[in-house]
Amino acid sequence: MTGPSSTVAPAEAGPVDFARYGTIYQPRGGAELAPWGTADAYPLRERISDDGPFPAAPGRYHLYVSLACPFAHRTLIVRALKGLEEVVGVSVVDPIRDGRGWAFRTGRGQTLDTAGNGFAFLSEAYEASVPDGHYTGRVSVPVLWDTRERRIVANYYPTITIDLETRFDAWARHPEVDLYPGDLRTDIDALNDHIGEHVNNGVYHAGFARTQEAYEAGYDEVFNALDGLEDRLTRSGPYLFGDRLTEADVRLWVTLVRFDAVYHGHFKVNRRRLVDYPALWAYARRLHALPAFRDTTDLDQIKRHYYGTQLHLNPTGVVPKGPVVDWSL
Repeated sequence: MTGPSSTVAPAEAGPVDFARYGTIYQPRGGAELAPWGTADAYPLRERISDDGPFPAAPGRYHLYVSLACPFAHRTLIVRALKGLEEVVGVSVVDPIRDGRGWAFRTGRGQTLDTAGNGFAFLSEAYEASVPDGHYTGRVSVPVLWDTRERRIVANYYPTITIDLETRFDAWARHPEVDLYPGDLRTDIDALNDHIGEHVNNGVYHAGFARTQEAYEAGYDEVFNALDGLEDRLTRSGPYLFGDRLTEADVRLWVTLVRFDAVYHGHFKVNRRRLVDYPALWAYARRLHALPAFRDTTDLDQIKRHYYGTQLHLNPTGVVPKGPVVDWSL
């Protein structure tokens, strides 16, 4: 296994300070108003490719993630399903984020920067990845970092999981796990677009709405999509593509597992809970039974991040103890 040619001692960010730095990281430049998923918001979009500057190799790449973030959670699930834990490294940021953005601190379930860069804040990785050090996009997770070139390969989350699924089989413990099969890719891409816009991002359309009209549009969007997915699983489960576990299941799971604990109350998408959908609830529990889904899920960090940092929605910062959910089959 190869790794960084030289390392810097890990650094730890100072304590969270909402009074001094605010509660929400504000992206700079054109990214401030850029919608999620656009090139302005996520401009680092290189790919792992045998004929490009970033070929697959064991030990060369490293993930920066938050256990709280659903978009980063996807990468950890895929890494575990494929058995890439010894191939692609990982560092986990503090789920509590002030206006300086994601930070590396010691604590349960989180790490300092283990890629050898000595970063205290994830923003430093972004600044190291642009020629003049002036990065104006979103400082987001996940990040795929190249330890050899010491720069970010990608922060565009839809492609990071696909590259993990398709480019590292030579070193994977489970190369037989095909989450993005060639015969289904067109259909997976279409379903991913639907889930991404109306479920993964739909909960944010409702939760971050600033008008009643926008909130109700987001609310309806989410439940129309969930109703359709309930019908799909009722007709053709156990997974979204019958008996084949795919990238689409990974993308849906990360919202479902957060739904009752966070989105139902915090984001006010409260027409129904996940547990009120017979097919979706059975499907979610089926995925939870798989270690790659269950063991990468940390509901404590998830709840502390949403309730404890999004103080514009929850001014007291009080984190609910519940709900108590039985995930057993």
